[in-house]
Amino acid sequence: MSGHSKWANIKHKKGKADAARGKIFTKIGREIAIAVKEGGGDPAVNGKLRDIIAKAKANNMPNDSITRSIKKAAGEMDNVVFEEITYEGYAPGGVAVICEIVTDNRNRTASEIRHIFDKNGGSLGTTGSVGYMFDHKGLLIVERGPGVDEEELMMQALDAGAEDMKSYDDSFEILTAPNDFSAVREALEGQGIAFVSAERSKLPQTTVEVDDAETLEKVQKLLDMLDDNDDVMEVYHNAELPEEEEEE
Repeated sequence: MSGHSKWANIKHKKGKADAARGKIFTKIGREIAIAVKEGGGDPAVNGKLRDIIAKAKANNMPNDSITRSIKKAAGEMDNVVFEEITYEGYAPGGVAVICEIVTDNRNRTASEIRHIFDKNGGSLGTTGSVGYMFDHKGLLIVERGPGVDEEELMMQALDAGAEDMKSYDDSFEILTAPNDFSAVREALEGQGIAFVSAERSKLPQTTVEVDDAETLEKVQKLLDMLDDNDDVMEVYHNAELPEEEEEE
C-alpha cells in the first residue's frame, strides 16, 4: 500500500518492508492488551477491541495471531500493566509531532522519547502544545480498483454516517467524527467494503514545507527513530515529506 494521498501518509508509515511487519504485529498486540483490559476479550461487546481487530486485519495480521494476542492479553492482565500516553513536541523546522505510546514503564519511555527528540534537534513540549493543530478523525482508506464505483461508495459512506469522502488517484479516504468511526466502519464492512487502513487518526489542519535538505534529513531521522521504538504505537506530524517517503 503505497502512493496514498499526503493525508493518509501523515501517520508516518511503518512496515515499509516485510521485515518490519513483525514489529507492527507486536505493537498491535499491545493495543489489543489495552482494549482487553478495558472491556474484556469478547469483540462482540468490546467496541474498542473490534476497532483494533479491524486495524490488525488492514495490516494483514493473520487471524490466528489476532486470536492468540487476545487470549494472551486476557491471561496476562495481572502480570503486565500497560498505560497509554501521548507525547507532543517539535521536530526541526517547526514540524509538529504527536506520539501515541503504550508502555509498561513510563519513566523508561519518557527518557527514550526525550532522547530521540534531543538527538535530532527537536524538543518535547507540554500536553496540548501541538495537539490543537490536529483534528481527530476516523479515517478509512479504500483502494481504488475494479469494482469500486466512486459515486456508489460516496453514497454508502454518507448513508453510514461519514462526514466526507476524498478521491485520489489510487484510493478513497472516508472521514468520520471520532465517535462515529466504529459505526461507519461496521456498516461499510457489512456491505462488503474492504479497507487498506481503518483507524482513528490525527490529521493536521495545515502542513509545514521543509525545504532545507539538512533539516529534512533530521526530521526524517527523528520520525524513523520514533517508529523504531517499541513503545510508540503511532506517530503523527504536519510535515510535507517527499514522495520517496511514501514508497514501499
